[in-house]
Amino acid sequence: MSTLSRLEARTPPMAGLAVAIVAVSTSAILIRYSEAPSIVKALYRVVFTTLMLAPVAVTRYREDLRRLSGRDAAIAIVTGVALAAHFATWFESLEWTTVAASVTLVQSQPLFVAVGAALLLEETVTRRMAAGILIAVAGVAVMSLGGLLSGAALAGARPLFGNGLALVGAVMAAGYVLAGRSLRQRVALVPYVTVVYAVCALALLAVAVGQGATVALTAYEPTEWLLFLGMAIGPGIFGHTVINWALKYVESSVVSVTLLGEPVGSTLLALVLLGEVPDAFTVAGGAVVLAGIYVTARSRP
Repeated sequence: MSTLSRLEARTPPMAGLAVAIVAVSTSAILIRYSEAPSIVKALYRVVFTTLMLAPVAVTRYREDLRRLSGRDAAIAIVTGVALAAHFATWFESLEWTTVAASVTLVQSQPLFVAVGAALLLEETVTRRMAAGILIAVAGVAVMSLGGLLSGAALAGARPLFGNGLALVGAVMAAGYVLAGRSLRQRVALVPYVTVVYAVCALALLAVAVGQGATVALTAYEPTEWLLFLGMAIGPGIFGHTVINWALKYVESSVVSVTLLGEPVGSTLLALVLLGEVPDAFTVAGGAVVLAGIYVTARSRP
């Protein structure tokens, strides 16, 4: 048994998810520290993550890659594109709205996961779960519109635009989780994430070239490269990769709801490190979102 297999066997899935929550909570802060364009931050985060995993996939999981069916490979490719869209829209949203609003909105993805799980994965959605989803949607509305009415949301350059991008990122993240839950039942972790991350990196590179960022792809100080590497190691390896590992053992709705710890962690880090104090509407709306998703999770059969 390999070291990775022994580690998987000894790690409780919920403990793995706890590690992933801590890891992904650092993402928004690292993004804010970096002065590179949003698409470049997203690109190098995924590129470095892929480069760390690809040698393992090629040397230790060669047979798994060969056995990957055409259908599963196609789904993994589409998943990689969805992940690229998630990163591109979310990273860009952080340029226009606050960390608290962006992270909480992008983590509304459990709402979309619950609907997709019922339609695509045949997971049951009870009335109480539906009520929880509606509560969470109301919380998102309070957080997005309430802050604007109070004037607090104007702390961002274009808060409504940034919030909209974060919601698009949430939909893309939901597709990523649902596909992961399906494929991880029959595809090993390392081959799966390597294919997904590689496709994601290529898609982000295409977006960067399309935006005319080609000249700025390499002209960065050592500090920036360390930030890119930090995004890959923390949110990439210990965050998304651990989440994909847990999807084999834990239902998609549970995984997506558990990840709601990210807005809490990111908001606390933003308060301490960036001095971003969340306004009352953001706090209230975020609390309602969390409460709604808590009700959804507790109401699962």
